[in-house]
Amino acid sequence: MAEIEFSVNGQPVHVPEDKQEMSLLEYLQEEMRLTGTKFCCGIGVCQACTVAVKQKGKDELKPTVTCVTPLKAVDGWRIQTVEGVALPDGTLHPIQAAFLDEFAFQCGYCTPGFLMASIALWEKLKKKPVPKDKVKDVVMDAIGTHICRCTGYVRYHHALRKVILAEPGLTV
Repeated sequence: MAEIEFSVNGQPVHVPEDKQEMSLLEYLQEEMRLTGTKFCCGIGVCQACTVAVKQKGKDELKPTVTCVTPLKAVDGWRIQTVEGVALPDGTLHPIQAAFLDEFAFQCGYCTPGFLMASIALWEKLKKKPVPKDKVKDVVMDAIGTHICRCTGYVRYHHALRKVILAEPGLTV
């Protein structure tokens, strides 16, 4: 196995063979010092460690848990972490603003995972809007299995539904 290449928040990354067994989460935190992606369960269930990725040869942004994803699997991927979400001028992404406006989180530990899954949904809806009466269902599909220890689910779901319905082009 040779060196692998991928990008994180637009930054090219080259990983030698001896580090390719590391999890993506461990690499982000230990090697890149990107600590926004959180370790929680370690088995891919809670989804606190979710990032958004475009896999090699695919155009769809999809949520991916990093704690169980080995680096050797991410060759050619474009990875976006919570640190790469704000807009280029520093303005918060509309989903970030909605989470704040709706007081969607308490401790904030699970927020990056909820946010990154929501960003993937946002991008999907920009390409393929859904009927307004289906927004609740697509939100549930996107973040319904994420775990929040502080039980902030209702606020996350409400904030995401609200911002999707308010944004032109995401619904039909």
